[in-house]
Amino acid sequence: METLTQLSHSQPILGWQERAELVSTCVKSVFSLPSVQAMQEKDEAKAEAIQTLYRQTLEALQTLLNALFVEDPTPAGLKSILEPLGPWMNSGKAHERARAVNSNVSVLNHTLLTLPFFMSSGFPALGLLLGRLILRIGDPDEEIGREALDGIIILYTILELQKRSRDKEETNKEELYESNKRFLGPYNPVSPCQNILRVIAEFGDFLGPQQVKDLLLAALEGLKGSSEARGKDSGEMMQLASEVTLSSVLEWYRHRVLEVIPEIMQGIYAQLNYIQEPRAREVALLPVSLLASSFMTEVVVALLTCPLPLDSNGAEMWRQLILRKPSCDVRDLLDLLLTSLKEKPFTKNGRTSIVPLAAASGLCELLSVNSCVGRVRRIYPQLLLALLIQVHYHIGLHFPSRMAFCKDARKDTPPSIFIPVRWVVKVVKTLLLRMGCSYEATFLEDQGGWELMEQAENHHRGVSLLARAMVHYSCQELCRILYLLIPLLERGDEKHKITATAFYVELLQMEQVRRIPEEYSLGRMAEGLNHQDPIMKVLSIRGLVILARRTEKTAKVQALLPSMVKGLKRMDGLLVVEAAHNLKTIFKGQDRKLTDSSVYVEMLQILLRHFSDSREDVRSSCINLYGKVVQKLRSPRTPAVEQQLIRTLVPLLLLMQEGNAKVSQKCIKTLFRCSCLMAWELPKRAYSRKSWDNQQQTVAKICKYLVTTHQDSAFTFLSQSLEYAKNPRASLRKYSVMFIGSLVPCMESIMTEDRLNEVKAALENLRHDPEASVCIYAAQAQDHILASCWRNSWPLPHGDSWVCDPAATHRWSPSCENLPTSHQQRSWIMQTLGSWKLSLKQ
Repeated sequence: METLTQLSHSQPILGWQERAELVSTCVKSVFSLPSVQAMQEKDEAKAEAIQTLYRQTLEALQTLLNALFVEDPTPAGLKSILEPLGPWMNSGKAHERARAVNSNVSVLNHTLLTLPFFMSSGFPALGLLLGRLILRIGDPDEEIGREALDGIIILYTILELQKRSRDKEETNKEELYESNKRFLGPYNPVSPCQNILRVIAEFGDFLGPQQVKDLLLAALEGLKGSSEARGKDSGEMMQLASEVTLSSVLEWYRHRVLEVIPEIMQGIYAQLNYIQEPRAREVALLPVSLLASSFMTEVVVALLTCPLPLDSNGAEMWRQLILRKPSCDVRDLLDLLLTSLKEKPFTKNGRTSIVPLAAASGLCELLSVNSCVGRVRRIYPQLLLALLIQVHYHIGLHFPSRMAFCKDARKDTPPSIFIPVRWVVKVVKTLLLRMGCSYEATFLEDQGGWELMEQAENHHRGVSLLARAMVHYSCQELCRILYLLIPLLERGDEKHKITATAFYVELLQMEQVRRIPEEYSLGRMAEGLNHQDPIMKVLSIRGLVILARRTEKTAKVQALLPSMVKGLKRMDGLLVVEAAHNLKTIFKGQDRKLTDSSVYVEMLQILLRHFSDSREDVRSSCINLYGKVVQKLRSPRTPAVEQQLIRTLVPLLLLMQEGNAKVSQKCIKTLFRCSCLMAWELPKRAYSRKSWDNQQQTVAKICKYLVTTHQDSAFTFLSQSLEYAKNPRASLRKYSVMFIGSLVPCMESIMTEDRLNEVKAALENLRHDPEASVCIYAAQAQDHILASCWRNSWPLPHGDSWVCDPAATHRWSPSCENLPTSHQQRSWIMQTLGSWKLSLKQ
């Protein structure tokens, strides 16, 4: 250190970072030494030499620090020296704190002696330095407290000299120092807090927003560590010093920190990770409630930036707003959160915003405080609807990686992935439970409503389920929610409208709906039938069905039936099923004599389109609903009805063979209802779920009946079977091929060349199907068509050398594979298996 002191006079001088690193290294090497007493006890024979060497080491360090300041007597130079000393002033070891305070005071004294120099940017890190020295006034070691107060007096003198220098006043340094010593002192070892209060009061002229912020954060540093490490008495004294500092600074200078409140909140949040003692945490959270009592909006905005999901520190800061005195106005606080919940979770630039999610998290923490629940009830309807809309907004939404995992997880369990929409749903649950709606929450749990609410395609179903539960259990707030929803139906974007409408529709069951003008009930639902969004159409149908239960609305709703059915066109199968289930009520109440059968036909056409839907529940429901609609039809049958039912035959027969017991059962029931209405006499085996495998004669009988009875529709049957031959499900392709193989021979007298070529091309493609059974049945169908339709017109073969040109008299092109089986050298089974193997290799 002595060598470095000599080198400090050489050029070029060290840079700011180099100087700070040098000071940090030297300070650490000296301050981390054991206490003098410990070193002397270890080697008592050299106690005097150890004392001398220790004193020389401290002097060398101090000389080096002073030399480095002389090398660069600027605010930046002074900061590079004082900054590394700061953390040591809060050490848990008394000898380390004493060394740090002594070095700080020595540097300040040297700075005072070096004046005049003018710091245009103010004294560097004044708030941090002052805060750390103030805490040391309350140190259990009186010598440290006394020296810390002396350092504060020197600092005050420096600031006074700077001020008078600006005003061009001449002042004697020694006289000013002695005057300040009398003014700020003497040190009171019995009640050092009196000195702290006096210092904070007198430094007001030199504290701007940044200095007050640094002073507050420095006061929090004294709360780190455990009382066991410091000693019980020492820990209590440090907590007292911090509490006095925090409360007095905020009492006198609260009005100055408005612009730095976000930085203060961030600082408190960061420091709480290192403060474990319950009493120390209470002191650390004191600024939150004190600031919120005057600047609630700014504090809430700052808390909304806490990392999500909230950990224990963030949650405690939210609860602090209303748990500790002085607390902020809970009513205003809830209004602020409601305003944030009404925002969209993305900005105009398309970036995600955490504000609504943070507001929901804050609300969840406030709900855990019993005193807050009564105030929440005042705006419960608004909060509930805002949260439900936020659930819709947050579906599929992802936030930055810093929010990817839930915090505060148990050590023995891996952290769970944070999914924003689930967090908002959790807040909805909490709100319901705290408002006494436990039955409703349990109902949704049992019915899977919460999971539905989290899914984009099912969100409206989850919301409807919640509203239905609230109506069922007669929730007291439903009237308020009903009147609140009416203006909300036309506001916001599509997600906003869908959520609001889904809830509103279920409330139409309430008796209070009679008081609402018809334009807001029946009129609004009728308008929804023309909405572009299919979900809005389904919800409107649901609303009209509910309104139809009222005698005075029934006729008006039934008059809208054609519009309701028309709205189901080009709609997803799941939505069609949902709407059709609701429409059953209206169909049931219709006067059949007055009803135009075209509505039934249109409904049947829509349901038929979804018979081949990939989802089992959609197929099953549409087939079942089809049969129920058919059941409502009565004679005389119109040509349109007959034609529609005829078009149902092939789909039902093929789906019956799909291999799904549930779907097959629905097909049989629906086919039977169609047969009853149409007086069909289908073969008995047509109503059997037994597989067509090895039942070629049964299939042939069914096809013969269809072509004989409905010859005009034969080509429709062929087109339908060819379409099902393209189905992704192998079972449907297999039985479609078998059906084609029996249907085409029955159509020999009416078959055209184009349609025959179409059949040939389809069967050729199916012979290369990935499913082996489809390949085999395709080849068998091709062989059956040839053998059945043209055996009589071809001369019988007389050996393999027989040659003819079938292209001259037959429609199919000549090739060995198109001849009857008896004309081929290899069996059709071997050819089929060969082509299947080839396709698998490819």
